[in-house]
Amino acid sequence: MTTLVSPPAARPAPQPVRSTGGRRRQLAVSRALLWPALATSIVLTQIPFVVTIYYSLQRWNMLRPGDRGFTGFDNYARVLSNGSFLSSLGSTVAVTGTSVVLSTLLGLLFAVLLDRKFVGRGVARTLMITPFLVMPAAAALVWKWSILDAATGMANWGLSLVGLPPVAWNTEVPIVTIIFVLTWQYTPFAMLILLAGLQAQNKDVLEAAAVDGAGVFRTFTAITLPHLRQYVEIAVLLASIMLLQVFDPIAIMTRGTGGTKTLSYLLYERAFVGLEVGEAAAYGVMTVLVTILVASVALRTLFKVFSKEGIDR
Repeated sequence: MTTLVSPPAARPAPQPVRSTGGRRRQLAVSRALLWPALATSIVLTQIPFVVTIYYSLQRWNMLRPGDRGFTGFDNYARVLSNGSFLSSLGSTVAVTGTSVVLSTLLGLLFAVLLDRKFVGRGVARTLMITPFLVMPAAAALVWKWSILDAATGMANWGLSLVGLPPVAWNTEVPIVTIIFVLTWQYTPFAMLILLAGLQAQNKDVLEAAAVDGAGVFRTFTAITLPHLRQYVEIAVLLASIMLLQVFDPIAIMTRGTGGTKTLSYLLYERAFVGLEVGEAAAYGVMTVLVTILVASVALRTLFKVFSKEGIDR
């Protein structure tokens, strides 16, 4: 009787084990490749900021170039005791907060509409992102003279068609004008982020919800909105950082009148109108600190969202 013996199962080839020295060399090479970018970033960002801090500790008015010297924190005391700083801080919060909220809500609306299939969707998407591609100074000039001008603007022409009196937008309601222009320009930015979130959504989940009888509104509130939460956080964070630094529309359209004098415009006034270099540098440092504070709060919220998403999954 012949006994058949099966050949032994082939063993997987042993994987090469990297030595500790090899891993260290690879890590050293990876870090070395990052050093040029890190050095460039330090030169372009941190060195100018350190110079600004140095200027903020100096007594320097361009009308008196010979009267210059170290003054300590007197410029910061003058900034904090001046009512203009708190007023500009309130204007910055009002303009930035309102513009970010409106941009996010409108961006969500347009993202939902552009996520659907229809004829000419590519052309519509291209036209929708156009405002964000226009230079802020050019956009402010177009809005000031072509659209919102009291005598020849298109907005007052439209009001005249329905029998309404003309409005001097830039002088009567300047803060509304600035918020409107900023919302118009930054809505496409929020729309792009939220549209990317909609396209990353799992279509099988939506189909399952439709099979279970969930309506459009129920599906959007229970499935789509929770999925878009992290994208909304990113859009709010980035838009807040960018809008805190807005200067061009305010300088061109309202010149800081009517509650539109933000921290960026106040810094410009102290540096190029008052010629107070030291005080303007102090305003610049305070503006950076406010921006870091806002970004830190938004980033902390964002990191909590990511951590919760990771635990849930």
